[in-house]
Amino acid sequence: MAVSRSGSAAAGDADQARLHQLGYKQELKRGLSLMSNFAFSFSIISVMAGVTTTYNAGLRYGGPASMTLGWLVVAFFNGCVALSMAEICSAYPTSGGLYYWSAKLAGNDWAPLASWVTGWFNIVGQWAATTSTDFSLAQLIQVMVLLGTGGANGGGYTASKYVVLAIHGFVLVLHGLINSLPIRCLSWFGHLGAFWNTAGALVLVVLIPSVATERASPEFIFTHFNADNGMGVHGNAYILALGLLTSQYSLLGYDASAHMIEETKKADWSGPMGIVSSVALSTAFGWIFMVALTSIVTDDIQYLLDTSNDAGGYAVAQALHNAFRRRYGSGAGGIACVGVVAVGIFLAGVACIASNSRMGYAFSRDGAMPMSRVWHRVTKHEVPLNVVWLSVVIAFAMALTSLGSQVAFQAMVSIATLGQYIAYALPIFFRVTTARKSFVPGPFHLGRYGVFVGWAAVLWVALLTVLFSLPVAYPVAQDNFNYTPVAVGGVLLLSVGAWVLHARFWFRGPIANVDL
Repeated sequence: MAVSRSGSAAAGDADQARLHQLGYKQELKRGLSLMSNFAFSFSIISVMAGVTTTYNAGLRYGGPASMTLGWLVVAFFNGCVALSMAEICSAYPTSGGLYYWSAKLAGNDWAPLASWVTGWFNIVGQWAATTSTDFSLAQLIQVMVLLGTGGANGGGYTASKYVVLAIHGFVLVLHGLINSLPIRCLSWFGHLGAFWNTAGALVLVVLIPSVATERASPEFIFTHFNADNGMGVHGNAYILALGLLTSQYSLLGYDASAHMIEETKKADWSGPMGIVSSVALSTAFGWIFMVALTSIVTDDIQYLLDTSNDAGGYAVAQALHNAFRRRYGSGAGGIACVGVVAVGIFLAGVACIASNSRMGYAFSRDGAMPMSRVWHRVTKHEVPLNVVWLSVVIAFAMALTSLGSQVAFQAMVSIATLGQYIAYALPIFFRVTTARKSFVPGPFHLGRYGVFVGWAAVLWVALLTVLFSLPVAYPVAQDNFNYTPVAVGGVLLLSVGAWVLHARFWFRGPIANVDL
């Protein structure tokens, strides 16, 4: 035991010394293992949640082939993004993560602006991700209640948009309370999330096809494009591109391993391994889960998406309900399966707030946020409590857009997906350009392949930016307008505008709070 404590102490001293070299003192409790660090990213990614909540969009705009084959395309290039991020994370193990990396890699002249823009894309994207995660859970709870009380065609209870918003707020408060606990307790929820998303996905992957009395053919699953989508979109290439949103959104949030890194032991190795392992396992489980779900899509696609069906147009819930009802005469088992997903989404929301708060803590530590002194404070348990509740309040405020229109709320999902990937790509871009020769890797590195993998990641995000800005229906009208370029362009305009008018006079990037 003495040897173990000595080794642990040595690792802790090394982590603290490295953080000191990067300009920061140890203020958060370093109590997470590699497994715990991995668990937070794996829980946020939560492929059960991502696939289920975006399945409608993938089915409507792309169809089965765009999701199952599109997942493989996304898996390859998203892997490049994750590997490049892991390499940079190993070199700079700080909670600031992406914006700190941009500052160190962009060069002295561009460091403040690069750090500023990256940081705001990252934190706004995280707030939007928390909003979409918890609001998706509120919608799923509403669907479960609807089916459990008889369905839309059997007198079931349909919650109003105000009730759904209230559920969203309640879930956010629960997540805030959980994230107010010391890191040792919060770590337990991370482990639970990793276990649930693994065990739950495996159970559903086996259960769903075995229950179904009818299964979709492999030809339908892997080759059918939904050209008859009523959206005026034609051409399999275009349909495939639009269907990528499901896959891309489902593999998002693994920067959590970087944001939790100042609380992680052996940070320069555990952090990058948390990123890589969470993405690798999520990619494998997600594709299998996607195929299992699609195997029970034996009804007409338009019927599953029709708001007049029992699940109110929630395709996954309707397909599961139908499968169990045909086998057992009751759809209760389908509702239970949806409940398994709902718990996974809840645990993903816990991890989202954890990642949000650590990013906000680091960003305010460097003075980048209004009232930074308030958000940077930590409790006696070394928890950034104020910024935890700031994340809760902002995630609720963002969901208020749902009262106006679902189109406006869809912009939140756009920011969550594309906004965060832009933040992922910026430090990678600086790594392969301005810092190509000066970059000093940490223990985890890609060797001579680092630049090639980095360019693949950057070009992929550039392509995504174009694809996700394309019209999703023709002719373009107010009720089908794609607000992605407006939402993401708004974040860019506001961050650059704030820089030009105000921040350039005082923001210098990461600020050392120790004597170097």
